[in-house]
Amino acid sequence: MKKRGQAAMEFLMTYGWAILAAVIVIAVLASFGVFSPKSYIPNKCLLNAPLGCNAGTADSTNGVQLEVRNGAGESITITGLTVNGCTPTTAVSPALPDIMTDQELQIYTLDCDLSALVDDKFQGDIVVSYTKAGSTLTLTSTGELVDGVE
Repeated sequence: MKKRGQAAMEFLMTYGWAILAAVIVIAVLASFGVFSPKSYIPNKCLLNAPLGCNAGTADSTNGVQLEVRNGAGESITITGLTVNGCTPTTAVSPALPDIMTDQELQIYTLDCDLSALVDDKFQGDIVVSYTKAGSTLTLTSTGELVDGVE
């Protein structure tokens, strides 16, 4: 009886050491950030024509920042800017309405609280409302922002 018990114990100890080694390896990989979703998220900022989004960031201290380019071939007036998942605590900066000349590049900041998403991904739909020079018709350009929150 003792021989069978000893064999079973050695068998279980071998598996125990293997499981312990696997847990240590997983812990080391996690400490280096291998399992962090932020490391696998490509930064993406897209807007439909005629506007373009050169870059966009989601930050726990600055909120959402969008670098928007006017590609309409004429001056436009930005009348509204929203990003789903980011409710600004203050007004959009610079203040709207904002006139953009053709090919002008402007950085818009939406000051919102993203502290709950630190080291995670932010994904929001962008809606920009604008009017063309000499028109009262409001047009929209939609897009998407995906970024890791720092």
